[in-house]
Amino acid sequence: MRYISTRGGINPISFKETVLMGLAEDGGLILPESIPVVEEKKLKSWRGLSYPELALEVLSLFADDLPRSHLKELIFKAYASFDHPDICPVVKKGPVWILELFHGPTLAFKDVALQFLGNLFEYLLREQGLKMNILGATSGDTGSAAIYGVKGRQNINIFILHPHGRVSPVQALQMTTVTDPNVFNLAVKGTFDDCQAIVKEIFGDLTFKRKYHLGAINSINWARVLAQVVYYIWAYFRVTEAEGIEYVRFSVPTGNFGDIFAGYIAKKMIGKGIEHLILATNENDILTRFVNQGDYSLGQVKSTISPSMDIQIASNFERYLYYLYDEDPMRVKEAMVQFARKGKLSFEKAETQKVQEDFYSRSVSQEETLATIKQFYAETGYILDPHTAVGVRAGLAFRNHLPMICLATAHPAKFPEAVKKALGIDPPRPAALAELENRPQRFELLPAEVKPVKDFVAQHALT
Repeated sequence: MRYISTRGGINPISFKETVLMGLAEDGGLILPESIPVVEEKKLKSWRGLSYPELALEVLSLFADDLPRSHLKELIFKAYASFDHPDICPVVKKGPVWILELFHGPTLAFKDVALQFLGNLFEYLLREQGLKMNILGATSGDTGSAAIYGVKGRQNINIFILHPHGRVSPVQALQMTTVTDPNVFNLAVKGTFDDCQAIVKEIFGDLTFKRKYHLGAINSINWARVLAQVVYYIWAYFRVTEAEGIEYVRFSVPTGNFGDIFAGYIAKKMIGKGIEHLILATNENDILTRFVNQGDYSLGQVKSTISPSMDIQIASNFERYLYYLYDEDPMRVKEAMVQFARKGKLSFEKAETQKVQEDFYSRSVSQEETLATIKQFYAETGYILDPHTAVGVRAGLAFRNHLPMICLATAHPAKFPEAVKKALGIDPPRPAALAELENRPQRFELLPAEVKPVKDFVAQHALT
């Protein structure tokens, strides 16, 4: 398997090179040259596998330059840290199925990929005698999951930017209370989009990137997306077995397009079994406007009770654009240059119809989110976090005769303020969050500018 850039400016590279490069050196995002289609016989043989065993089968299709025994060790080690034997259990609650993705160490779906990616980074750096400085931005959950994936590891320092005061208190504490010497939390006086723009600009400075051995742990890193593909196939198996039906729909709360793009890849791999993906946004609705109206235009970032989705520029959108534009990298490059200049892309009616063959979309207000948490609890006794509630509300809007699988992207205890506002009670607090407020914190407060971040990285980087 070889990998290319969405903008066509790099020679094909291996999976190992893809992981270490992160963002393509031409500014694009990295994708495999082709997506393997899994034949029915092989798909049938996968149904009875455990989650780690299924992950090995899926990932080995894309990581063929890693010895299978080594890949297996990295995968099984990653999921040993999860607190449920199924890793990502699927449970029926009322009219929908809930795919629980919060059983990892930081109680969010990002753990599924980042526990694996932390192991993979350490393996590759040791194999090649290299050091890495990971630079990433977070709207809430990526940061803590990335930090827990690499804290204390050899040959890695990690620098995570988060928007100061714009993540939940629990999300912030999960990052800032990790005081391992290789972990650096940068609280930026701005929005997540500011943080993401700073990171992308720094990665675009190839001299700086190479000098300080920068690596990416955001979903711009293909390995992140790849690891998330597995749970779509896993949930598809579990629900079709239980329901005795061949097709399902997924509802995915998303702001950065990474999680739902993993679902799109899974859909391409297994064919028509995933009938539609429901793209659920909060009031930051740029992706909903794209799906429904062909309008991908910037708006002001609104702070909401589902802060991990408070995003206007979806960093993985470019990957989908590559397929929408029939794998034409020149069109992708032109479009992204235009978007950087004008903050807007428009799509023809035929293109929008093509998008709607894969996606339906709905934006969910904060009032609807709170009402969904309340109603779902009253009907099922199950507590949704606000992001999952966005996905459930949108999923119910597009529910038909097919099973609807809603991704539960975080444990409700990460957002106790929203849950209490909806239900009048605090969600149960897992042991992973015990005494969080009493732990010592360490972070650096910086302006939303490139130079101070660059200076800080240069001062603390492994070289």
